[in-house]
Amino acid sequence: MLIGKSAPAVSGMCTSTPDRIEIRGLDLAGDLMGRFGFTEFFYFLVTGERPSEQQRFFLDLLLISIAEHGLTPTAQAARMTLAAAPDSLQSAVAAGILGCGTVVLGSSELCAQILSDAAARVDGGASPAEATLQIATEIRSRRGKVPGFGHPIHHPVDPRTERILALADERGVSGRYVELLKAFRGAVAQVWGKPMPLNVSGPIAAVLMDLGFPATMTKAIPILARTAGLLGHLAEEQRRPIGFLLAHHAEEAVAYDPTN
Repeated sequence: MLIGKSAPAVSGMCTSTPDRIEIRGLDLAGDLMGRFGFTEFFYFLVTGERPSEQQRFFLDLLLISIAEHGLTPTAQAARMTLAAAPDSLQSAVAAGILGCGTVVLGSSELCAQILSDAAARVDGGASPAEATLQIATEIRSRRGKVPGFGHPIHHPVDPRTERILALADERGVSGRYVELLKAFRGAVAQVWGKPMPLNVSGPIAAVLMDLGFPATMTKAIPILARTAGLLGHLAEEQRRPIGFLLAHHAEEAVAYDPTN
């Protein structure tokens, strides 16, 4: 039972009148259009602030790094959906984005969580090496995988990772989260008994967090980036269709077993 008056529902995103559209306090036509690039506008929508040059640069970099990676399950789902429903581009994009989970595309969010955990342990007195080793050991003990480590193609390193970290160091934005991410490399190698490739999800999370981007919105980067990549696949699917071919090969590759 509610006692007294409830707080009014409020949104600060957007309002409009017959001659004006206002977004987070700025006029769309007069303040934003022609003055913001799309990356700046995305940052503004999420945070309510215009990004610094460093924030804009690295947001561009990270979006490009994760936008496209070939015929991944998300791209195949999108292309097969468009083949089945060629009049529904939005459904094909949605089919691909719905596959953004903890295995494909979504692990940057998990990386942000373990980096936050490591930072809290450092604040509690552990060194970065101790904190990351503790977390890696705990994950291994429950037979889990450390988010951001391992890749089916890129061995021994993910070239995207090395480029992002090199630029973060070069431009002076590497902070505590990049330091913790680098510490995880040694911790994972020690606990698993071998070095494992650090994939692009790790530096996406670490650099964003060092730049002050909300950790809880880390997953927004692969979602936005891969939307662009999917639209590229779907434009090609319209010109050079392979969606039904993908479905046909899937049927050919899987044996029928009614006893299972």
